[in-house]
Amino acid sequence: MSSTARNNILRKIRAALTSSTRLPFPLSEASAPVFQPLQQDIVVEFAEQFTQLQGKFVFCTGEDEARQQIEILYLQHQWTKIYCQFPKWNTLIAPDMRTPDIVTCDASITDCEVLVARTGTLVLSANNSGRVASVYAPVHICVAYTSQLVYDLKDALTHLQGKYRGNLPSLISFATGPSRTADIEKH
Repeated sequence: MSSTARNNILRKIRAALTSSTRLPFPLSEASAPVFQPLQQDIVVEFAEQFTQLQGKFVFCTGEDEARQQIEILYLQHQWTKIYCQFPKWNTLIAPDMRTPDIVTCDASITDCEVLVARTGTLVLSANNSGRVASVYAPVHICVAYTSQLVYDLKDALTHLQGKYRGNLPSLISFATGPSRTADIEKH
């Protein structure tokens, strides 16, 4: 490129940078929320959004009810091996059903960081088994509390930043609906 052409390009760039350009969509720079505020109970909102994405949602009032619901699932689907790395949730699984082998399991159980009601999203991190248990197992069961519900992704990120005080986990994953990539990633 000749120095004359280069100088012309640099002159045009300098001229463009010195004059301001009118925003094409001035209202898009507003601080008003883009999405409508929550119109119903946050649990109902999450359940509706999650089930619209083909997720299965079960509300339990306690661990005994959660244990019963998981038992119904493994009897219904004839599961014999459930993978879970969390001693807290191992109590939901009959001892003879537990397996340390993610490769041959029928389902996995994890917890999550937060649930995003507006999108029906599970927010998982390296602290929740990372991607392995939620993606590799044929069925992923996420156990969460209503206190983990937030309305939007912005709220989820704010929660994570507060919880980890700037030292975020090495992996944060947003799972919205059942994974369609799991079958591909296994092969």
